[in-house]
Amino acid sequence: MPINLSKGQKIDLTKTNPGLKNIMVGLGWDVNVFDSGAAFDLDAAAFMAGANGKCQKDTDFIFYGNLKHDSGAVEHMGDNLTGEGEGDDEQIQINLSEMPQDIEKVAFTVTIYDADVRRQNFGQVSNAYIRIVNIDTGEELIRYDLGEDFSIETAVVVGELYKHNGEWKFNAIGSGFQGGLAALCGHYGLDAE
Repeated sequence: MPINLSKGQKIDLTKTNPGLKNIMVGLGWDVNVFDSGAAFDLDAAAFMAGANGKCQKDTDFIFYGNLKHDSGAVEHMGDNLTGEGEGDDEQIQINLSEMPQDIEKVAFTVTIYDADVRRQNFGQVSNAYIRIVNIDTGEELIRYDLGEDFSIETAVVVGELYKHNGEWKFNAIGSGFQGGLAALCGHYGLDAE
């Protein structure tokens, strides 16, 4: 039975699951039924940050344009352009034992591709969630369902893995940003091109 988190809640991952090494972070969503004249393309990404909360280099940003970190610790499993169907829309795999020592936090985000041009925002998205699965056992450990409390935001920090006293924990964040991917990149110390 997964632990259902609410916004702001933090939970131990490795302490309560000794030997946990390979996890899959699944993100899913549905698009509300309305016609914006364009398909919804939501994109999951991971920002690998140091102790200062910032990415040290551009390659610490894992997304559809950079699917695998050079350490092998974080890998995006590919871009879903529509979000149709049941289950996870996009997945990111994490190998905790390969995580570089200087990475203290991995933030998971979802953005709407071309949101301004398509006039789309998270107020038009429902049933968004993040879940963490132990790849080795198939067990779903954590699930966090985002509330419907977004309106004009085009980017959301869903949650983050972070290191505390040598153990990995998860924080359910659920905070929205305006300005899409560029705003998130700026927040994590990267220059969005």
